[in-house]
Amino acid sequence: MNNDLFKKLVDLYAGHELSSELEQEMESAAAEDSSMMVELTTMRNTVDTLQGDSGPEFTEESYQRILMKLYARGAAIQPKAPAPAHLQYHLPIQG
Repeated sequence: MNNDLFKKLVDLYAGHELSSELEQEMESAAAEDSSMMVELTTMRNTVDTLQGDSGPEFTEESYQRILMKLYARGAAIQPKAPAPAHLQYHLPIQG
């Protein structure tokens, strides 16, 4: 295969989506092309790091802080909150 095709397959290589034979071919082609080698290694390291990250933690404090910032900027937001249980009176069934 030519290097142009290998350069198009870098994203699949980075995501571990290629067969092992094709990965070996790409690595051998990258050994001859230093810019492709840099791209292969940096993309794979980036993908591995992003997949290993659990992401941000969103807590009630985060929610309240964002809500206060929106209020301060003039947003008219009415968050949906369940009706308090003490306002729900049970009525007798009339028969």
